Amino acid sequence: MARILVTGGTGYIGSHTTVELMQAGYDVTIVDNLMNSNIDVLDGIAAIVGRRPDYENIDCLDYVALDKMFEKYADIVGIIHFAASKAVGESVEKPLLYYRNNLNSLINLLELMPVHKVKHIVFSSSCTVYGQPDADHLPVDETAPIKPALSPYGNTKQICEEIIHDAIHAKSPITAIILRYFNPIGAHPSALIGELPNGIPNNLLPYVTQTAMGIRKELSIFGNDYNTPDGTCVRDYIDVVDLAKAHVVALKRMIDGKQDDKIEIFNLGTGRGLSVLEIVETFKRVNNVDVPYKIVGRREGDIEQVWAKPDKANKVLGWKAERTIEETLRSSWQWQQHLNNMQKPD
Repeated sequence: MARILVTGGTGYIGSHTTVELMQAGYDVTIVDNLMNSNIDVLDGIAAIVGRRPDYENIDCLDYVALDKMFEKYADIVGIIHFAASKAVGESVEKPLLYYRNNLNSLINLLELMPVHKVKHIVFSSSCTVYGQPDADHLPVDETAPIKPALSPYGNTKQICEEIIHDAIHAKSPITAIILRYFNPIGAHPSALIGELPNGIPNNLLPYVTQTAMGIRKELSIFGNDYNTPDGTCVRDYIDVVDLAKAHVVALKRMIDGKQDDKIEIFNLGTGRGLSVLEIVETFKRVNNVDVPYKIVGRREGDIEQVWAKPDKANKVLGWKAERTIEETLRSSWQWQQHLNNMQKPD
């Protein structure tokens, strides 16, 4: 079967996508410098799939090491590129780190792909490229205008998409599918892999689960004065396993030569917007646990409300988000319980 390179493959979405790729019969090589992940994730992948992916501890900013990696795995036919810094708040504080990591890693790959005859790349993008959509573009489809980014993180995604367009326009012999996803949450139903933030979580669900577990005193909800039904931000929360499956479908579409254009773009979401408070209250209800929280001031870079119109992905890719929000929030709690049990002394 074909070999796929997954950059950032020990990370949250990368690890779940690796599982789906391997279960679909692909060989996988993971490249990850473990800056925001843990090597133990490989054990979880192996426990689920029954075999380990190949792994190389390489920083995608290291052009020479990447070049040697492509020489070692000469059968790579496609790349799924996750490796990037990804926290909105941190990007506001450390913009240069985000521009260096996110832009240069992609440029290195795009330069090396033709050298090593790798033809296909799936790029992990984000709904942040739409900024705060106008009311007449909610829900958001792929024709919505690209707005000025509200954070350096969002800006790096916009620029990376432009880099891909420019490279292919300049006759680079590659094809690309850009996946703009909304808010991934949840964990694998086995509870063997999930979101594993280093230090204090930047994303909502790990903070919710850690608060429910007593690791954190309380959850901070950033603002309740937005123009939304309950005043808290509204997002389209998509199960990480559903999201991972979309990458496998996108990759196969390129390998099978089914693309309509050399670059295709798809929004990946459920088509349903849920507020931060709705997520917290639903989590409490389905898992029968308490989550203490307090309302604090708005966080710079946060978008008021955005959710997807995923019709194009549904029709063209034949992909659809299937897991319910209740199933997803249950899996998040099961993963947190698994982590807690792993950390207890014997």
